[in-house]
Amino acid sequence: MSKIIKPYKDSELGKKEQVAKMFDAISGNYDGLNRVISLGIDVKWRKKVVKIVGENNSKHILDIATGTGDLALMMADLKPDRIVGLDISPGMLNVGKEKIAKANLSDKIEMIVADSEEMPFEDHTFDAITVSFGVRNFANLDKGIKEIARVLKPTGVLVILETSNPVKFPFKQGYKIYTNLFLPIVGRLFSKDKVAYSYLSESANSFPFGEAFNNILQKNGFNTTEHKPVTFGVATIYTARK
Repeated sequence: MSKIIKPYKDSELGKKEQVAKMFDAISGNYDGLNRVISLGIDVKWRKKVVKIVGENNSKHILDIATGTGDLALMMADLKPDRIVGLDISPGMLNVGKEKIAKANLSDKIEMIVADSEEMPFEDHTFDAITVSFGVRNFANLDKGIKEIARVLKPTGVLVILETSNPVKFPFKQGYKIYTNLFLPIVGRLFSKDKVAYSYLSESANSFPFGEAFNNILQKNGFNTTEHKPVTFGVATIYTARK
């Protein structure tokens, strides 16, 4: 199991509460800053996730750690019957709700504040579940994955997009410089929360990826898993089925 990384090391709050506090603080400028930090490549990654979900003919979709709703909005093009965006940060969801209303999709996409480790859904509710850059923020990763397996239909698909670490030269060395120096500096310059982007880079560097994360999925309810690194391995798309 990966080391537990928290945003505010001097705080007595648990990781879950700290993550909610952090994302509330950066919600106002998260979208713009995220585009700058990722150089816009994250949009292409999300399109790959949408394609996988679409191939499953998913009618009921849950987007966990939906944040400001970028992925949920993209999946609306699949014409599902229902999309639920779930997050523990009210601040991020409020930004997302504004974007959804502007796109005239409030009747299609429901945004709710909830804990991904204790979700308010019946067993076997969703055809597809997505998590975009959110699983590394789970307070209890095993519990979160088991909860996802519980609310996913037996025929459903789980698609996770998460940061990973390049393993080949020179991308490995370049990525370390990028996450350890560039990302925190840009975050401190443009964000009200001075520690948020240091946490995001530290958690990205320490989170299990590739086969290590496949093993976590398999021990918590999924028997078919595969992973595909994207952009030299700076992120990975995981596809899992029960």
